[in-house]
Amino acid sequence: MAYDLIVLGSGPGGYPAAIRASQLGKKVAIIERESLGGICLNWGCIPTKALLKSAQVFQYAKHATDYGIEINDPKANFENVIKRSRGVADKMNKGVQFLMKKYKIDVVMGNGKLIAKDKIEVTSTDGKKQTVEAKNIIIATGARARELPALKLDGKKIVGYRDAMVLPSQPKSMIIVGSGAIGTEFAYFYNSLGTKVTIVEFLPRIVPVEDEDVSKELEKSFKKQGIDIMVNSEVTKVDTGANGVKASIKTQQGEVTLEADVLISAVGISANIENIGLEELGIKTDKGRIVVNQFQQTNISTIYAIGDCTPHQALAHKATKEGINAAEHLSGKTPEAIDYNNVPGCTYCSPEIASVGYTEKAAKEAGFELKVGKFPFVASGKATAVGDTTGFVKIIYDAKYGELLGCHMIGYNVTELIAEVVVARKLETTGHEILNAIHPHPTISEAVKEATAVAYGEATDL
Repeated sequence: MAYDLIVLGSGPGGYPAAIRASQLGKKVAIIERESLGGICLNWGCIPTKALLKSAQVFQYAKHATDYGIEINDPKANFENVIKRSRGVADKMNKGVQFLMKKYKIDVVMGNGKLIAKDKIEVTSTDGKKQTVEAKNIIIATGARARELPALKLDGKKIVGYRDAMVLPSQPKSMIIVGSGAIGTEFAYFYNSLGTKVTIVEFLPRIVPVEDEDVSKELEKSFKKQGIDIMVNSEVTKVDTGANGVKASIKTQQGEVTLEADVLISAVGISANIENIGLEELGIKTDKGRIVVNQFQQTNISTIYAIGDCTPHQALAHKATKEGINAAEHLSGKTPEAIDYNNVPGCTYCSPEIASVGYTEKAAKEAGFELKVGKFPFVASGKATAVGDTTGFVKIIYDAKYGELLGCHMIGYNVTELIAEVVVARKLETTGHEILNAIHPHPTISEAVKEATAVAYGEATDL
């Protein structure tokens, strides 16, 4: 059967692209080699949040007396925590299956490879091959855990994020290499359940893409929680034995050896662009990603690419928007190009981190004169009532025009709060408009207005 569109990959970019194209009247097929929903739904965004919620509930139970409630000796059942996480992923997977049927999208299971600009050869798990044809193709093949020469994954002692989510038993000790979103989330999860965790980061600070103030606050909080942190450090060698791992770590003070039950490698991702026919068709790549224009077209105009296999942030919501834009463009519409400086980033450890736009350092380097306000949650009535006053909201404005340049948050529930700033920036809202927009009291969201008030010298709660 010939289709209007074939989507190669069914992750958070691929399946919304297929649905949007179907809504626009296209006959669509989607090719998936493993599970509908891709890594995000099955092994990333969704099940990790289930794990983190279990850790948070356990922490609440352990500190219930802080809230006037008595719970005797709460225990975490590691096996049941993992089981719940997998159940959440399975439920979401079934939801995507339902959506494919609802929108009459054909699902073809197997490995897909482009063999012409309008043809994909699909090889099923039993080795059978079939060819599907379409006027347009969207490549949405995502990414996998990056593997360093010194950190060869064995799935048991040296593991990536997938294996880290389904370990057969809870380790007593763990080394986590890399302190981005994946590394910090696993650090919080395992530490909360009682595993001794050490983070090893090559760069001078943890969560290095975040604003420097956020990095300092998270490091302070993690150390308070009992997590050991080594920055400016590099794992040069790992020996695995019957009793775990022994990691050789190069630091500024010299060589250090750490021992643990398990080592998690969380050093980033590599795009899945090998063996899918790019070279044969002459599709351009650069630095391991597929080159696209503002409409997600490759150098072959009928072939699009979206998500983690393309440049910019490796984030599910960014992939979704790219997928929808690609589907609309191939359907004859002219979608608005994505402003990649207004894509929010969230990290779901505790305290949570959320940010969008310029960091203070980047804004200064771009030549802006700044008004910067920081409102600590220790001054928030809602945060005090909740019992978690860690962190702050830091907001950055252009002093000349009041443009909202960026916002950086760390604390309770800030991954929900960041959307206000994303919408405000999209609407070109100024600092004065934020100040004059009445925020409900008591809420965590007040911190956005209060930080703005600090920036403009109008704070009444500090």
